[in-house]
Amino acid sequence: MCGIVAAVAQRNVQGILLEGLKRLEYRGYDSAGMTVLHDNQLTRHRAQGKVAMLEACLTEQALPGTCGIAHTRWATHGRPSEANAHPHQSSERIAVVHNGIIENYQSLKQSLRDKGYLFTSETDTEVLAHLLADTQQQGMSLLAAVQQCLATLKGAYALGVMSTRDPSVVVGARQGSPLVVGVGIDEAFLASDPLALLQVTDRFIYLEEGDVVELREGGKISLFDSRGNVVERPVHTFEHGDGAASKGDYRHYMLKEIFEQPEVIAAALEGRLSDEGVLVESFGPEAVAHFQTLKQIHIVACGTSYHAGLVARYWLERYAGVPVQVEVASEYRYRQVVVPEGTLFVTLSQSGETADTLAALRFAKTRGYVGSLAICNVPGSSLVRESDLCLMTRAGPEIGVASTKAFTTQLVALMLLTLAIARAQGGKVDREIITALRGLPKLCQEVLALDPAIESLAQSFAEKHHALFLGRGAHFPIALEGALKLKEISYIHAEAYPAGELKHGPLALVDSEMPVIAVAPNDDLLEKLKSNLQEVRARGGLLYVFADESVGMTEEPEVQVLTLPYVHEALAPLLYTLPLQLLSYHVAVLKGTDVDQPRNLAKSVTVE
Repeated sequence: MCGIVAAVAQRNVQGILLEGLKRLEYRGYDSAGMTVLHDNQLTRHRAQGKVAMLEACLTEQALPGTCGIAHTRWATHGRPSEANAHPHQSSERIAVVHNGIIENYQSLKQSLRDKGYLFTSETDTEVLAHLLADTQQQGMSLLAAVQQCLATLKGAYALGVMSTRDPSVVVGARQGSPLVVGVGIDEAFLASDPLALLQVTDRFIYLEEGDVVELREGGKISLFDSRGNVVERPVHTFEHGDGAASKGDYRHYMLKEIFEQPEVIAAALEGRLSDEGVLVESFGPEAVAHFQTLKQIHIVACGTSYHAGLVARYWLERYAGVPVQVEVASEYRYRQVVVPEGTLFVTLSQSGETADTLAALRFAKTRGYVGSLAICNVPGSSLVRESDLCLMTRAGPEIGVASTKAFTTQLVALMLLTLAIARAQGGKVDREIITALRGLPKLCQEVLALDPAIESLAQSFAEKHHALFLGRGAHFPIALEGALKLKEISYIHAEAYPAGELKHGPLALVDSEMPVIAVAPNDDLLEKLKSNLQEVRARGGLLYVFADESVGMTEEPEVQVLTLPYVHEALAPLLYTLPLQLLSYHVAVLKGTDVDQPRNLAKSVTVE
């Protein structure tokens, strides 16, 4: 993987493809390339490193033409190099870009070698180029060749293919990795993400599993399902403006997205609350029936979304009285899952295309759950389409690889889910939480106003190599999320523990070189947390505490305290997330790392 852009137009497509790649840089990648068809010849440029390196090649030698494909690669097979960069070609006749993994590429490769094909890369994608070239020798069209070859592949893929035998044609295919068609005026486009094409269109067709699409000159789009039948798919208008994916006046996308949180949290709540509580129908027309009868919930997610699920477990069990199990998606389907009667399956994903989470949903459909609910940020994504119920988080495009506003809007959605289930099952409406939710955007603005103080605090971390995050109750997952953010973008080793677990091992690590960050809201566990923090002080540890203004914690030589405004106990995990995000951001800036595109990571992980 990571990013695909293709175009069949009535104008030179080089600029369209290059701009599309730039808009996909947020996903993380190690090389970039482009192939354009002109005068029935394929011309290619590839470069290791950033898209700017490819742009420099294009400045020296342009690639004019009205039909082309381009790609940014995140290595899965073979090290980052120009030779391993996409597009891959065969005999100057076929060019392929590919996201995903072809699991049986080794056997296919040996068969092609036996036929005399030479391989110049370490990738599984080059196998596709030679396989298509070999198939087209039988005299079939590019579309027919792609359809025949797909039957031999095992794994996940999104493909964009061109051939000199079918000039002004691009064929795309999708199986387990996202792909969308951009609908233009007498033009057609292909991409792995709508954001790549917002400069040319806001109308998209989301391909479904097994779909194959043929784009022809004049904007003709032909769609086929996995059986080769002609099908029609709805055209969706992208709901966010093109400016939503720009940095504006901010130094980094991540900082912009942190400061967008009051706005997107308000959007996540809009139209979903009434004087009587959460509107259960917000989750779909069948939500009331599902929520009234459910007896248990399984939440499955990855990374940051998994942390959101852990917070939700505290909420759902306390306020809705429903037992909850939270699973890491990549582990969930590799054990014998016991599904109690009346269990709802809930998935969380920013992109809706996370491979492990999607695979878990498909596995869950065979296990007897009463239904499935997706909490997601991308309408039309696979997770949304394949779930019985959904709630969109409305965070807007999130470009920074380290998730910020997607996480907090997931938490909002999960609190709405908690209150909706409680209401559907006849529980008392907690009007205090409803009122607190309405006031949450303003509180977030107050916390973000502490940014200068947090930036100053970050100075103490710039030369550190390790950090320890502590929390109790629903704030333990927030500590996990804080540690993850610091790891992701500053490359400082960070761990998180329930504060009560210090004495069971982590205290051995505490010294003056190990900063300890704690979140201290005013809740039932505050006094126990204070005792745990004394354990740190007694061992010479440096404490950095984000505390409720009412708890009375004072600064001392080895204790720095940053006070936050009072928030209802139920919503404190949301509010206390923000200063941890800012802390990680400013530490990363001080260390000079690539904040928006941290090394080795990708935004949308569409491989297992």
